[in-house]
Formats: sequence, C-alpha cells, structure tokens
Amino acid sequence: MNLVRALGSIGGLTLASRVLGLVRDSLFARYVGASFASDAFLIAFRLPNLFRALFAEGAFSAAFVPMFSKKIGEADGDPAPALTFAEEALSVLLPVLIVMTAVMEIAAFPVVWALSGGFNDVTPGQFAYAVELSRLTFPYLLLISLVSLLGGILNSLHKFWVNAAAPILLNLTLIAALLFFHHDDTLVTARNQAIAVTVSGALQLLWLVLAARAAGVKLRLRLPRLSPDVKKLLSLIAPAAAGAGAVQINLVISTALAASLLAEGSVSYIYYADRLNQLPLGLIGIGLGTVLLPTIARQLGGGKEAEAMHTQNRGMELALFLTLPATAALVICGGPIVAALFQHGAFTPEDTLKTAQALAAFSVGLPAYILVKVLTPGYYARSDTRTPVRYATISIAVNLVLNLALIVPLQHMGPPLATAVASWVNVAMLYRTLRERGDFVADAQLSRRVWRLVGAAAAMGAVMFFLNDLFTPYTTGLWTVRTAAMLVLVGAGCIVYAVACFGTGAVRIGDLKALFRRRAA
Repeated sequence: MNLVRALGSIGGLTLASRVLGLVRDSLFARYVGASFASDAFLIAFRLPNLFRALFAEGAFSAAFVPMFSKKIGEADGDPAPALTFAEEALSVLLPVLIVMTAVMEIAAFPVVWALSGGFNDVTPGQFAYAVELSRLTFPYLLLISLVSLLGGILNSLHKFWVNAAAPILLNLTLIAALLFFHHDDTLVTARNQAIAVTVSGALQLLWLVLAARAAGVKLRLRLPRLSPDVKKLLSLIAPAAAGAGAVQINLVISTALAASLLAEGSVSYIYYADRLNQLPLGLIGIGLGTVLLPTIARQLGGGKEAEAMHTQNRGMELALFLTLPATAALVICGGPIVAALFQHGAFTPEDTLKTAQALAAFSVGLPAYILVKVLTPGYYARSDTRTPVRYATISIAVNLVLNLALIVPLQHMGPPLATAVASWVNVAMLYRTLRERGDFVADAQLSRRVWRLVGAAAAMGAVMFFLNDLFTPYTTGLWTVRTAAMLVLVGAGCIVYAVACFGTGAVRIGDLKALFRRRAA
C-alpha cells in the first residue's frame, strides 16, 4: 500500500473532522468563553476524550489489529476465523463495558475530583456542576469502545476511511447543539453540550454498524468465554493503553493541576491550545499510526523484515516533513491563529494571549507526539506492548515532576511545557531500544534529509515571524476577513517552506515525479 496515498485518504477525513472541531470550539468560545461553565464541561469531556485516545486510537487497535490481520493471513485471505475471534472479543468486552460504565456513574464524585482536584473551591458549586456534566458524558465510554472494535476490524480489512470519518459525527452533533440549543445562561449551554457528547457516541456506533454490514461483517453476540485468543488480547490491551496514551495521561495530569492550582479560565486556555495542537497530530500522527500498524504487521508476518524497515523509515521521514513546519507555525504564529479562531463573543484579547502562550509550549513537543505514533507500531507489530508501557510510565513520572516544578513560575504555560518535554523523553527511549534491537535503523535517505527538513522549517519560521504583525490587525472582526487572513498566512507559510525544501535539497523534483507516478499507477 502506498503510504502517502493511504495517509491522504485518512488525512482528508481527519482534516474535515478537525476543521469541524475548530468550528465547534469557536462556537463554544463564543457562547461559553473561558469561565466557570467551560472549565466544568472540559473536565467532564476530558475523560471521554482520554478513553477514546487510550482505547479507540491506541490500546485496542495496537492489540487487536495485528491479531486480526494475522488470522486473515493464516487463512489465505478468508476473514471467517478472524471474525470468530472478533465475536469472542465482543462477548467479553460488552459486559465489562456495561459494568464499568455503571461503576463510573456511581463513582462520578471521586473520578471528577481526581481530574480536577475539586477546582480548589474557587467558585462555589463548580465541582458539583462538573460531576453532573460528567454523569451525562460517561455513557460515551461504552459507545466509543464498541465503535473501536468495529473500526479495528475495518482498518484490518484496509477500509481505513470508514473509521476515520466517525469523529465527524461527534463534531457535527456538538455544533448542532451549540447552534440550536445555546442559552443566555452558559451553564445550560454547557449542560446541553454534555448531553450531545453521548448522543454523538450513539450516532458513531450506528455509522460503524451500517458500514460493517456493508463490508460483510456481521458480529453475533455469544456467551462470554475467555478463549486463548481473548486471553492474549486482554494481556496486550492493558500495557498498550498506557503506552499509547502517555500523552493523554500527561494531559489529564496537567488539567487536574491547572484546575486545582491556577486561576479560573486556565483549564480553558490549556484546552483551546491543545485543540490547535491536536490538529496536526490528528492529521499526521493518528493517520500514520493507523496505516503503519497493519502494514508492518503483515510485512513481518510474511518474513519481509527489510520491507518493514523501509516502511518505518519512510513513515518517519513523512512525519518530519509534515510536522516540522506545523511546529514552527504554531510556536511563532500562535497569537494571530488563536485570535482569528476564538477571539469574539465571550473570548477576550487576554484569553487569546494566554491561550497562544500555552499553544507555544505545547507545540515544542509536536514532533515528539507524532514520532511516538510512528515508532510504537514497531513494537506492537511484534506483539511487544510492554516496552512502550514501561517508557510511558517513565514519561508520565517526568511530566508530573515538571508540572509541579513549572506550574507556579510559568502558570498556564507550565503544564503544556511539561507535557512536551515528557513526550521527547518517551521518543528518545522508544527510538534507542528499536535501534539497539536492530528493529529500526535510519537509512541513508532519512539521515540525509532530517537536518535539511529542520533547516527548511527554521527558514519558514523566520519569515513567518516578520509576517505576524502584518496579519494581526485582520484576525478580529468579520469572519470573512479572519478567514481570508488565515488562508493567506497559511498559504505564505506553505510557499516559503516549499521553496526552502527545494533550496536545502530536503525534497527533490525526482521525489515529486515518483510520487505522481505511484498515484497514477
């Protein structure tokens, strides 16, 4: 499978989802702002987001997809044995999820306290309100987990686009709730958003069920049975969750410390900054991880070690090519970007400044967040989920220490910067071990281009620094003016980066010709 083509398919749908996510956040900033209600809702929304990242985008696919793909390969392409395995997994997964959701509803008070630190009692009633919203969002955990099972099956069958399109329904549902059910009282608006989260889970599950049936996948409910395959799956899921979710766990720690130690609105600054940081992460990191895992697993299953090595080299090269300019743009142009997207209604210029500061701190780690997605398939495809969890645990400890050290002097910038540094620590450990095992060796092409890509991104960043003041006056006011300003700013950055890539030799004309030949094939 052509890596660029597969990433383009997933990336296009992810782009649509992320753009809708920015529309959603812009509307949320307009109707709720950075306030009591927004902080409470974002805490309530944090756990579903964490669970989706750990389970949907991490642990389940890391454990399930290689096992499912291997069974198809062993049966010479016949999916029947693999679907039997999926039914066995569902028979155990469903009752566990039902019980877990019930427990979360009952234990909402301590769960929310763990996520928020009780909000330090700054605003009376805020903690109780956050508990109420969390109980409205908890059913999403059950629904999105079932979505993950069906999405993993379709990804294994190389129908990547179906699962990639599901988050679009989440954003459309939340946008509809903001447009049609917003209220002058921000508490009511935020409560309606919490209800919409669970409604979106039901819509995503319906979408995946219909798509699976269209692909000939019809899972039957069986009596729960811990078959050998299910036992192996469960043994792989737990460590994979921690390994794949280190960034999300770090964000939860950061959010809890911000809620308990910083001024009102700090949770919202960190959230909005993270949403912008997640745009390239979703487009590049999640897409690459989704494609690389089944591809490398099949290559290794066929004894094609050299091909697997080549695939991972090209994955890393593509990740850096796309990520480095995004990093430079978010660090340098964060102010105009945040103003254009969020500074209207209840969102003030001070909110813009503080969000842009948090965004710059987050974005220092953007290449690391994405490289984790590129490196971990090298472990998961070899059924090693324990090494990533060991390194993730270390990175979480680093994050906690840095959070405590930085949160007072740097305020809302401290937690994002701690998360970024912890992610770089995780990348360094993952890369070193793969290299020592001989499972990943940077080839001549990757070694030659890395520093040229860094130079091209630095050149782009220097030009964008001088363009900032030129575009800032156009980032507030009419949405048409803001949109035009952002399009021109992004377009200018892309042109400068393209010229710099050709100038440094990071990209050559022959590369483009080869790419178009493959796409036409």
